[in-house]
Amino acid sequence: MKKIRQQMRVWMTKNMQLPADVMMDLPRITMIGQLHIYIENHRGVLRFSNQELRLLLKQGQLLIKGDQFVIKTILPEELLLEGRIDQVIYLNEQ
Repeated sequence: MKKIRQQMRVWMTKNMQLPADVMMDLPRITMIGQLHIYIENHRGVLRFSNQELRLLLKQGQLLIKGDQFVIKTILPEELLLEGRIDQVIYLNEQ
């Protein structure tokens, strides 16, 4: 049943021109230079330190590396991180 639902979402996204992040629960990442990153549609914080943020996504994880990290805003599915961002890595589920 999940496979049919996923195929239907992909079809609707392609043929009805609906935004993929809404239809398929994909993360939306907005980055301003190396200073700010705003992430929507995450499932929670797995790890946070001064140099690393790891978020759980519906499929996989998002790893952000850098320095001087401060979480400015955190809501159930949204997060605003400030600091020097060096890497943004998407980790697939294995």
